[in-house]
Amino acid sequence: MSPRLSECHELIVATSNPHKVRELTRLLQPLGLPVLPLPQDADLQPVVEDGQTLLENARKKASGYARQLQRWVIADDTGLEVDALAGAPGVRSARYAGDDASMAMNLALLIEHMLDVPDDKRAARFVCHLCVAAPDGSVIIEGAGECRGRIGRQPIGEFGFGYDSVFLLAGKDHTLAELDEEHTAQAGHRGNAARSLIAAWQAS
Repeated sequence: MSPRLSECHELIVATSNPHKVRELTRLLQPLGLPVLPLPQDADLQPVVEDGQTLLENARKKASGYARQLQRWVIADDTGLEVDALAGAPGVRSARYAGDDASMAMNLALLIEHMLDVPDDKRAARFVCHLCVAAPDGSVIIEGAGECRGRIGRQPIGEFGFGYDSVFLLAGKDHTLAELDEEHTAQAGHRGNAARSLIAAWQAS
């Protein structure tokens, strides 16, 4: 392990999404570090996610919150890229239906945009970038992962969040939202990104 990473004794997850905090806590267990949500009592300025790519946004969030908290921070940015929509919603996945849109609105808009797309043209992939920043804001290590599949015609499944309920896994007839946490960790983009980051961490 690099001397810098040896200074890391905990990771703060730069998100207000409890699903992501729970998922990353589980996925990062091999690091043997406490994984904590953003402190509720901290006077934090939101980091503006105006990067042109998912990786830029993940780096911005990790750096911005690490500097404010002066603690080690891990951030992710995840996007759904749909071939028939020229890679959209992509970096705007969380804001597809507008900057103040709910996830239900984003999902409804995606389904609407895919109404006339034939079954053999509905390929898509989830992409996730993870970045860890030191208390001074410098990004120390990164990981990336993806999950390939296709867009279904209606939401199915009770697990997951976001677009999971319309994302049919490649070669399967079930959506990500039909998988429990353990199987999502094995098959999903965030699980693949976490394993990539852990491997880089342990090799550094």
